[in-house]
Amino acid sequence: MASLRDIENRIKSTKKTSQITKAMQMVSASKLSRAELNAKAFIPYMEKIQEVVGSIAAGTSDLSHPMMISRPVKKTGYIVITSDRGLVGGYNANILRIAKRAIETRHTSKEEVSIISIGQKGHDYFERLGFNIAESKIGLSDHPSFDEIKDIAKRAVGMFTEGEYDEVYLYYNHFVSAIASEVTEKKLLPLTDITSTAATTSYEFEPSGEAILEVLLPQYAESLIYGAVIDGKASEHASSMTAMKTATDNAADLIDSLTLSFNRARQAAITQQITEIVGGVAALE
Repeated sequence: MASLRDIENRIKSTKKTSQITKAMQMVSASKLSRAELNAKAFIPYMEKIQEVVGSIAAGTSDLSHPMMISRPVKKTGYIVITSDRGLVGGYNANILRIAKRAIETRHTSKEEVSIISIGQKGHDYFERLGFNIAESKIGLSDHPSFDEIKDIAKRAVGMFTEGEYDEVYLYYNHFVSAIASEVTEKKLLPLTDITSTAATTSYEFEPSGEAILEVLLPQYAESLIYGAVIDGKASEHASSMTAMKTATDNAADLIDSLTLSFNRARQAAITQQITEIVGGVAALE
């Protein structure tokens, strides 16, 4: 049985841990507020560029852009967005589990797969499993700008247009609310269903639809990657806040349990002392 000193020390250490997790919860809540605004502010831009690209593609009779043409799949690129650090609950585990399951379902050899990781956890996971890490981006800020992921996004799109990949998939956590997120799989390239986003609005474009798509399609694909990054960041901060709240609540429960054990042990010690005193007095009579 633990001594009173041992129980008291555990109570003190648990209280210190609780103070740390409470502070981390508040920091994550503050980061989440801004990240959520960033993710929501990006939605109108994405909807408009989808509409414009879809309308141009639908109005172009001879569509032969390489980003919109399916070809036999020999090698697939997987863009997996995770966090750099832990203490985010199941945020990383959910993404990595579903991405790994999809890879195992589609492929029989690791030679058919190339990983583009955004985040330390994804990089370490797939490297440990022996997958080829073609590109990696580590150390994004809490509220990343497009400049931070511009290079890796361009390289990912370039690898497809140059024929190194025959298709590209994107995996990230979509932010639903402060307590909920969902792992999202998106086929990034080829853009075979882009015409489905066309609006009824009629656009006039110069010099030609093909020339505009030549510039716009890579930007569109890169924007999809950036949108997934800032969406994932909102989900990451929400997961961190929830995990730290759970840790703080668990610490409070443990402190209550230890305090009860401490009081019982102290009461038992006092009772023992009284019994010994009474027994000693009785022996002197």
